[in-house]
Amino acid sequence: MDVYNINDAKDINQLEETILVLGYFDGMHLGHQELFAKAREMAKKEGLKIAVLTFPESPQLAFTKFHPTLLWHINSPEDRLKTFETAGVDFLYLIDFTSKFAKLTADEFITYYIKKLKAKLIMVGFDYRFASDQKDAHYLKEVYDGRVCIVPEFCLNEKKVSSTRIRHAIQEGNVAEANQLLGYTFSTRGLVVHGDARGRTIGYPTANMAPLDRVYLPADGVYIADVEISGKRYRGMASIGKNITFDGKDLRLEVHILDFDDDLYGQTLKIFWLDKIRNMVKFDGIEALVTELANDEEFARSWNHGKSRKNLAK
Repeated sequence: MDVYNINDAKDINQLEETILVLGYFDGMHLGHQELFAKAREMAKKEGLKIAVLTFPESPQLAFTKFHPTLLWHINSPEDRLKTFETAGVDFLYLIDFTSKFAKLTADEFITYYIKKLKAKLIMVGFDYRFASDQKDAHYLKEVYDGRVCIVPEFCLNEKKVSSTRIRHAIQEGNVAEANQLLGYTFSTRGLVVHGDARGRTIGYPTANMAPLDRVYLPADGVYIADVEISGKRYRGMASIGKNITFDGKDLRLEVHILDFDDDLYGQTLKIFWLDKIRNMVKFDGIEALVTELANDEEFARSWNHGKSRKNLAK
């Protein structure tokens, strides 16, 4: 896959005709995968390359009062590139959604971008809108001299699969639902840093993580997770919260890695969030905490994709 970071249409030098896929694609979820599957089918049938024009950051930054969550993503930049490559994209064009870009009319966008990208066929989702005049895909069909394919709504459990729905599931701690909607396991990365080292004293040492990549984190709680260390996966129990049993004040991300005993300080680990075990609870003492951690461990070891502990969450 060839990746081009462009400032405006003048930087586009597309030589081959393309199937052009348009959208933001924060998290390559099942709906997006359906769209790209159709693009690959058409590309193979017609001998065309697949191109994507999208944005490294949310277009909402150009319209909405700033809040830090506007900079958060479902995938890290590195993983996002991998999802495009896996989806069969040949040419990926990334452009910042600036105020200048936002002022383009639909007709200007078609002239300056779509035509320069040599789109023989445009593929968009059913709810795609574009340009300052907020035209939809049906307008593209009316005015563009190439073909336009509108991919219908993709639903799961009778609800539309969307990035918004996935973000909400993650922020509610429902990582199992997020994984179902994504079609793969939601993950984050973190750098192992020094913490209180309290876990070692109770038989459950943890790697304290400094989150990387501006990726959403699940809600406070204890989770079943797989942890990738130097390319190898281990089962673990990850916790997010303020360690309220010990009157903690700062938000902590920690992971206890099962069947692993080595120092990891300074290493970057990848956490694959599988399911939520329980909410954060303030225990009466260390003995009660250790008993619960043993229960958590038993469930984490026996967990599989067909088994959930939702009904046991406290």
